[in-house]
Amino acid sequence: AKSLNDFGFQNLIAFSDNSGKLQLSLQEIIEWLTAKDEELSEQLPIGGDVGAVQHQREFHQAFMEDVKSRGPFIYSVLESAQAFLAQHPFQEPEETLPDEVSPRRRMLNVSRSVWKQANVASDLWEKLTARCVDRHRHMERTLERLLQVQAAMEELAGALEQAEGVRDAWEPVGDLFIDSLQDHIDATKLFKEELTQVKEGMKHINDLAHQLAISDVHLSMENARALEHLNSRWKLLQGSIEERLKQLQDAHRDFGPGSQHFLSSSVQIPWERAISPNKVPYYINHQAQTTCWDHPKMTELYQALADLNNIKFSAYRTAMKLRRVQKALRLDLLKLTSVIEVFREQELQHGEYVMDVVEVIHALTALYERLEEERSVLINIPLCVDMCLNWLLNVYDSGRNGKMRVLSFKMGLVSLCNADVQEKYRYLFRQVCGPNGLTDQKHLSLLLHEAIQIPRQLGEVAAFGGSNVEPSVRSCFRMAPGKPAIEVSHFLEWMSLEPQSVVWLPVLHRVTVAESAKHQARCYICKQCPIKGFRYRSLKQFNVDICQMCFLTGRTTKGKKLHYPIMEYYTPTTSGEKMRDFAKTLKNKFRSKQYFSKHPQRGYLPVQTVLEAESGETPCSSPRLPHADTHSRIEHFASRSVLNPHPAAPPAFLLRSLIRVLIHSGAAGDTDEYVVVAGRMLQGEYRRLKWKHEEAAAAPELVEGGMGSPAGQQDEELLAEARVLRQHKSRLETRMQILEDHNKQLESQLRRLRELLLQVRIIFVEISIVKTDCGGIEGKSFHKLRKRADGKRERNRRGAEQLKQRKKTSMAGG
Repeated sequence: AKSLNDFGFQNLIAFSDNSGKLQLSLQEIIEWLTAKDEELSEQLPIGGDVGAVQHQREFHQAFMEDVKSRGPFIYSVLESAQAFLAQHPFQEPEETLPDEVSPRRRMLNVSRSVWKQANVASDLWEKLTARCVDRHRHMERTLERLLQVQAAMEELAGALEQAEGVRDAWEPVGDLFIDSLQDHIDATKLFKEELTQVKEGMKHINDLAHQLAISDVHLSMENARALEHLNSRWKLLQGSIEERLKQLQDAHRDFGPGSQHFLSSSVQIPWERAISPNKVPYYINHQAQTTCWDHPKMTELYQALADLNNIKFSAYRTAMKLRRVQKALRLDLLKLTSVIEVFREQELQHGEYVMDVVEVIHALTALYERLEEERSVLINIPLCVDMCLNWLLNVYDSGRNGKMRVLSFKMGLVSLCNADVQEKYRYLFRQVCGPNGLTDQKHLSLLLHEAIQIPRQLGEVAAFGGSNVEPSVRSCFRMAPGKPAIEVSHFLEWMSLEPQSVVWLPVLHRVTVAESAKHQARCYICKQCPIKGFRYRSLKQFNVDICQMCFLTGRTTKGKKLHYPIMEYYTPTTSGEKMRDFAKTLKNKFRSKQYFSKHPQRGYLPVQTVLEAESGETPCSSPRLPHADTHSRIEHFASRSVLNPHPAAPPAFLLRSLIRVLIHSGAAGDTDEYVVVAGRMLQGEYRRLKWKHEEAAAAPELVEGGMGSPAGQQDEELLAEARVLRQHKSRLETRMQILEDHNKQLESQLRRLRELLLQVRIIFVEISIVKTDCGGIEGKSFHKLRKRADGKRERNRRGAEQLKQRKKTSMAGG
């Protein structure tokens, strides 16, 4: 036993010597690795420029070399510890006493201590080497990115300097020629596209800086300032390009070929031409501080057209107004072939296409430039374009929406251009016909609708059948009974009859031709010789010729009354025409008044209006003078409006006749009283139509309720009645619209008559002044004139009282 204890003690001593050396080495390694780890942690963050990163990389490489040189010793010590632990493994005994202290127990404790130290040293070594590698890789990536940033910044600086040189070489927009604006716009856009690479480079360099910031690497102050300077230069360059492009585009819009700037010279101080957001022009009077849609010259033209209101025949009144408009717009010089050619150049082939104001201006400018070139005359193109645009907008875009159909544009220009009327008919028909040369009711109604807008703008639409063109379409299709479409021959045949809705167009052509006509005859009324313009010859009386002013205004001589029929001439008469008129006059001498009343003269094709009244309701376009006694006619129509129950002559017809009498009559006395009577009739008719409209609107609901009843029976009679009521409802709505238009016209006529009455009063004042200054015979003449005026006023008052009395008697009897 003693020998065994001695042997164990010797082994313990040897074990202690080996383990002590190993533990010292492991402790030394742990302390060194801990110091190196702290040294690595104390290293500065990676710098933000290439020089700093390169210096840090060299220092870190030296640090890694130091760590790497210590590696063999560390690996040998760890291998020795592994071998020691293999020879002396440590295991916990199953049953040990707490206070037992034996050699084996000591050996186990030493082995456990060696194992712990070896594990700590191994972990510290692996952690240190991993951190060194990671930091080295981070430095390499950072250096690579910084080199990229540096190269990109140098390249971008050169590109920006070159682009800024181009920018600095730009001329001010105000110094550029108008014709070169588009070229400069294209060049600026190309320059902007060429800078796409610079834009991508700036994006790339900013992305690199962002990636460095994410990896906890911040650029140095120098690099950060350089990058910020590049960004500011790039933003300034971008802003300069956008501003330059905007200025060029604004200048091209305001001053270029497609602008309206050249039209600003169409007005003079204090007027200024302005443009609304939808490109529609309006006009500012700085002196009066007012704005209006109409050009100042157009306003003067409309005021001058009021001089023609004394013409009693609506077609001639409308035609003469359009003739003045035609001359003011210089369209009387424009040939139809030139108009068609410009339409083709502007690609205005589809009638349904909607044009804006700029397109209309382009087309009008091309028209007037061609006119100036063909006619070799000096034309104020800005003024003509602006006034023609103004007229077209008044006719087809009174709401100033800035849109106009091509068909409307063509109708306005073709109607007023210088061409044969048959050629105009053919061209307008081609605009609405199909490839087979036929047109249906829908397209024909579109054409007639565009045509009726021209007299509508002049306030004359009621004289041509109103705004509803369906009766005119039905009248035209009677030329081809039973066919769904008509040919151009049918349309020309119908137009040759001068239908009521478009009779103003052929009359306009006759007015144009008659301007240069001279007739070797003396006017029966004003004694003018020779007669210029229209010449009217009576086919009832021999040697009775009348000039156009006397005839159209209804002027007659005292005690001499004209008799129909009357022949109109707008060209000098030939010997054959004279013989023909002599024969007709001789034949008419033996005809009674009843014959002429049964065979009235009518120079147009009457069209049944939406009111479905008899054809005598519409005003005559052919020359026909009104009855002499205006007051008796008013009384007659007023009595018929109360007593006539026949549906063929509704109150609307009688009311229109009364309004027409007021319009055509030249009487100034008691005008307000007659207008009041007409206004009352109009209000009564409006209330009656409104009641029928409400009744018709309620009827379809009753029909629909019956169909949904529990009985569920479909009554054909109720359905038919509902359809009739709907049709009647639409007719009533149209009639109400026309009556409202008539009411507006009546108000206009009232204002005109009041102005006339004011003029009469001024004349009386002047006569009274003359009476004061003069005496004797002149005073007696004044008393006679005053007595005649008082007598006429008394007769007018009595006539109005009789009219009221008869109306009350008729209403009481009803």
